[in-house]
Amino acid sequence: MTDFMGACPHLHLPVTIPPGTTIRVALFGTSADPPHNGHRSIVATLGHQFDHVAVWASDNPWKQGQSPIAMRMDMLGLAIADLVTPGTVRLHPELSHPYTAVTLERARRLWPHAEFTFVIGADLVKQLPSWHRSADVIGWANILVFPRPGYGLNEAELEELRSHGARVAIATPLSQHHISSSTLRQGCPEQPDEIPAVVQAYIRQHNLYPCPENTTPTP
Repeated sequence: MTDFMGACPHLHLPVTIPPGTTIRVALFGTSADPPHNGHRSIVATLGHQFDHVAVWASDNPWKQGQSPIAMRMDMLGLAIADLVTPGTVRLHPELSHPYTAVTLERARRLWPHAEFTFVIGADLVKQLPSWHRSADVIGWANILVFPRPGYGLNEAELEELRSHGARVAIATPLSQHHISSSTLRQGCPEQPDEIPAVVQAYIRQHNLYPCPENTTPTP
């Protein structure tokens, strides 16, 4: 990781941040439908690079038919609960909003002296300049791009994003997981090893993402 990520030493817990001290906060919202080990790898990577990692389940205004956000928030909390990193990792439901600019407004109120880095997948690089209040998003936070299965990093798209004033860096996760939530939803997700066991148990308990062969056809 380059540029804005290497300037400050890691903080080790327990730690007290004095008033007025700038801390580095990573912001990672994801649909988490369901959360999987790829999400865990991203959060763990961030926890080794930032002082605080704020995580939440989000409603994507471009996606339809998502599972209830309360359940996705529960599953995401379970998925990251046992991560141990030099920086703090916390679930922040209060940051969840369909529009990133609103999320950043809330984050700026929570951490008025922070330097923010907003985390996106490679599939969102092209979309970001067209987001609601994208100028505010770009002005208030650095952008950290994680690779995603099936989405190559397009240098032209990265340069277009930078041309809007974005400060962009590319992340290398601690471990690679070539899986997506949409694939898991379609493939009976109570089985794959890519879903943490505690999340699998939650899925079974609430009968989320049932396998097609296990559902009764409607007459």
